[in-house]
Amino acid sequence: MLEHDRQLLRLIEQDCRLSPQDLAIQTGLSADYIQEKIRQWEADKVIVQFRPLINWEKTGEETVSALIEVRVLPQRGVGFDKIAKRIQKFPEVKNVLLISGGYDLALLIEGRSMQEVALFVAEKLAPLEHVQSTATHFVLRRYKQDGVEFIGEDEIPQRLVVSP
Repeated sequence: MLEHDRQLLRLIEQDCRLSPQDLAIQTGLSADYIQEKIRQWEADKVIVQFRPLINWEKTGEETVSALIEVRVLPQRGVGFDKIAKRIQKFPEVKNVLLISGGYDLALLIEGRSMQEVALFVAEKLAPLEHVQSTATHFVLRRYKQDGVEFIGEDEIPQRLVVSP
């Protein structure tokens, strides 16, 4: 991939609302070239989706996120792919990652409550064939996501000094 195409993708990733004309000004490429590259990248699934990153905590909307590690028995001929494709179809599942270490898959799950997430694990995930075990970690605070800081210096609470 050419360096100017990498630069273009980085700019789109940072702000997908930029028009081809805005991108042309920043990169020195023509707006027609940029429109064609975007069309090509969408067709090739390089660009998968344009969407905003929302800090749901600021909306007052009650949501709970959990990172779930899953140990899976790989299947002959398809490894982890078949079970990963099955898991990714659940609407609660936001991310499915094949990982190294003690577990095989890492899932990011979202629900309206801790109980809803726990029920998802107990009733939908754990009973799946080839799932051997799970470990659930609830997200307590989101500091940074997709390269975007959610908590600025002015939002860090000052702790009281404890003196002896």
